[in-house]
Amino acid sequence: MPKDYPRSRRIAEQIQRELSEIIRLELKDPRVGMITLTDVEVTPDYSHAKVFFTRLGDEADNANILKALEHAAGFLRSELAHRMRLRIVPQLHFEYDESVARGARLSSLIDEAVGAKPAGK
Repeated sequence: MPKDYPRSRRIAEQIQRELSEIIRLELKDPRVGMITLTDVEVTPDYSHAKVFFTRLGDEADNANILKALEHAAGFLRSELAHRMRLRIVPQLHFEYDESVARGARLSSLIDEAVGAKPAGK
């Protein structure tokens, strides 16, 4: 690995990959459903990781998904401990990533504005 690629970023990316797989294959909570982990931020001491998720669909379900993920955080952390060789497995904190929904909303608005232009201009 190049030196300009910090260890904390590599660890965050591996946590994201492993958590995605654990959630998809092993988490049985029906409230979670199909989510996408968009990013993971790890503190410099590796004690905490902020996990960003998104999903397509009704935004009203996001609170339920967040509760389910927080409820499963201990299980997810213990599974991470089995899969990764870290001295410290970070506490997991989940947060809904609004950037995807915001981007879709902006794209829709742009499409409406472009479609509303009079012909010939």
